[in-house]
Amino acid sequence: MSTAGPTVPPSIPEDPPRLIDPVSAATTHAPPSPLTTVTDSETGGLRRRSLMHHHDFRQLWIGDTGSQLGAALGSLAVPYLAVTALKATPFQMGLLSTLSGLGFLVIGLPAGAIVDRRSKRRVMISADLARAALLATLPAAWWLGVLSLAQLLAVATLVGMLTVFFDVSYQSYLPFLVPDQQVVEGNAKLQASQSVSQSAGPALGGLLLKVIGPPVVVLANAGGYLLSAVFLHRIRHRETPAPTAARPPLFTEIGEGLRFVIRHKILRRLIACTGLGNFASSGGGALLVLFMLRDLHLSPLIIGIIDSSAAVGGLVGALLATALARRVGEGPSIVLTAVATVLFAFCNPLSAVLAPVPTLIIGGVLLTAAMVAYNIATVSFRQRLCPPDLLGRMNASARFLVWGTIPLGAMAGGLLGTHIGVLPTLWLFAGLGLLSILPVASGTLWRLKRLPDHDDPGQG
Repeated sequence: MSTAGPTVPPSIPEDPPRLIDPVSAATTHAPPSPLTTVTDSETGGLRRRSLMHHHDFRQLWIGDTGSQLGAALGSLAVPYLAVTALKATPFQMGLLSTLSGLGFLVIGLPAGAIVDRRSKRRVMISADLARAALLATLPAAWWLGVLSLAQLLAVATLVGMLTVFFDVSYQSYLPFLVPDQQVVEGNAKLQASQSVSQSAGPALGGLLLKVIGPPVVVLANAGGYLLSAVFLHRIRHRETPAPTAARPPLFTEIGEGLRFVIRHKILRRLIACTGLGNFASSGGGALLVLFMLRDLHLSPLIIGIIDSSAAVGGLVGALLATALARRVGEGPSIVLTAVATVLFAFCNPLSAVLAPVPTLIIGGVLLTAAMVAYNIATVSFRQRLCPPDLLGRMNASARFLVWGTIPLGAMAGGLLGTHIGVLPTLWLFAGLGLLSILPVASGTLWRLKRLPDHDDPGQG
């Protein structure tokens, strides 16, 4: 279960937005922003306006939507290119997935400390521009007739490394951009936008693969990153990070973020659940396109429709996450969505014995809905729990632990797919996913109707 997606507390402490003092980097408070508050005519009090009225959040939202739509268009193109044009084997498909996620394992920890020392907005813009340039080399090589698997693997590796810096900055930037009590709303809107993009993107991408070919689809992915950079540039908010000379050594800061994640009992359980789930899902996911193309004999258009249907489930999960937490409590909602995610993962191998398209569509919708609701809950909890000046390092440490398992799982999937077959590997990793439930299967988490934040006594 990926935390790519940014939670769902029914109530948020009514704290004003926090600003970072440019000299001391200490947390200070500012009055509620006029962009996000409005006077209630009946009560005379202040009520919170939707983030739709927040200029900077709108730029972040629009830019992210463009980026997500481009990535969704290209999500099928690169593995499709590897399987069809370059005749990739199961091992090579596993290697492609491994290298795509290797960044979080290799540079995940130092990325957080580096991001905390720099303007997060500038880091995101730089990552967008560089990813667009790298992806543009693939269609250029295709048209020149020199595209190779080595280039595809190199681009996947570098784009994955840049994604580490973008994602760590992205998750750390939102709590600075919007008031505390609207972080959940911001995460839910961003996740809903991502789900809509992923709903339209794969089906459109599958159609475009047949009509205009993989190169143009990959180019659309690059265009999405450029659109994201343009709108991020329009954000008015500016950070002033503390001077580097005033900060402790880089490795000391890395250790602070890692200790924060490991020492908190609830956070440690959630990290273990997500990391184990990601290992299992990436092991099967590395072979899924190969399985649908070669074993089930599905066309790119049908695969795109299946992916799009699954993304509709993500939209449902984003819309229902807050209501679920309000009805059953924040802790129980995490347990329930984690269990549902693991169980619905069995629909992938079941598609070999049941009607494949309906099984994959229904399973994908339910699995993605549960996964998105889980992601919203856990990511927003991390953002609330962590002190603002530690956000970058905390997010990087969390990503290192939960996304660092993805390349390991993908590599294991590729190796097992080569030696025991693709379908047995899908069954094996679906079964391994059951282990991810163990860390959250505790009475403590089940009884927590509201998860703590960094202002609660004893949180540190």
